[in-house]
Amino acid sequence: MKRVYNFSAGPSMLPVEVLEQAAKEMVCYKDSGMSVMEMSHRSAVYEDIINRAEASLREILNIPSNYKVLFLQGGASSQFAMVPMNLMTGSGKADFLNTGVWAKKAISEAKRYGEVKVIASSEDKVFSYIPEVNSADFTKDADYFHITSNNTIFGTRFTSLPETGNVPLVADMSSNILSEVIDVSKYGIIYAGAQKNMGPAGLTVVIIREDLIGKEMDSTPTMFKYSTHAENDSMFNTPPTYSIYIAGLVFDWIKENGGLTAMQKRNEEKAAILYDFLDASSLFKATVEKKDRSIMNVCFVLPDKELDAKFIKEAKAEGFENLKGHRLVGGMRASIYNAMPREGVVALVEFMKKFEAENK
Repeated sequence: MKRVYNFSAGPSMLPVEVLEQAAKEMVCYKDSGMSVMEMSHRSAVYEDIINRAEASLREILNIPSNYKVLFLQGGASSQFAMVPMNLMTGSGKADFLNTGVWAKKAISEAKRYGEVKVIASSEDKVFSYIPEVNSADFTKDADYFHITSNNTIFGTRFTSLPETGNVPLVADMSSNILSEVIDVSKYGIIYAGAQKNMGPAGLTVVIIREDLIGKEMDSTPTMFKYSTHAENDSMFNTPPTYSIYIAGLVFDWIKENGGLTAMQKRNEEKAAILYDFLDASSLFKATVEKKDRSIMNVCFVLPDKELDAKFIKEAKAEGFENLKGHRLVGGMRASIYNAMPREGVVALVEFMKKFEAENK
């Protein structure tokens, strides 16, 4: 059966080369005599897998030596609690920017552990932009400042970072990590669920500056302490072994295809193809302000819900899957992560042109 173009926001499509490599090694990984899913996480063979995955991630992100890479579980949602449990122990205060559903969830969770200040919000316009901030409003003694760098549901992204000074910047990068070049040293913590740009669901990656480890609240459960996982090289308990293995293959695929510089160029080109059509269209409309548009999640609408439904149905029949927008906002959303080939976006635009001509 022919593969479809999968525009899912997550779990998302993976590079075909990675899937093919995993298929070759499914029953027997190299000369181990077993699948990666079967082997002990304490074995020398698996130790090599996880170590190489971390080394590849460090290379492509140029992660400084004073940062730990943790391979965890629980999704970004678990980090909404882990971050305050581990960092909200100085002043007991944290600043947040409210730019969507996941930011709101992080805010709600942090309020359980300390004093939260929402510096700015874009909720007044259905999160269709990134709000401007004034550093004079920042909490000078905050334990951290939290942003959601790319908003999957609403299709916005940060194109510049707030200047937080000595306050650690914490970023949920679940839907844009590895999509473009970033300076890791500007962040105290970066966390991301793997199921969009890194691998299958089940793995959560945390990149944390070492001086932020070991400050957790006394009541923090052992499994929710960053120190637990840093001291045990992500092996305190059984990690999501197969998800880490696939992520390692994805990291290698990124390296082999030019690294993040090449990924960023490809992603910007794909996004431009789709946004240029939307801006020129008399039927389709992009929902996000131009300056804040995500290059990962492109949200758009038609004049009414009936046309939205018709488009989604006809698109599916043509092999364009998972274009329905999030249930909270409706419309359509095309998620065009690293693994989405340029030809997939071109084919989608050609279908949209045809749909527009037939439905004017």
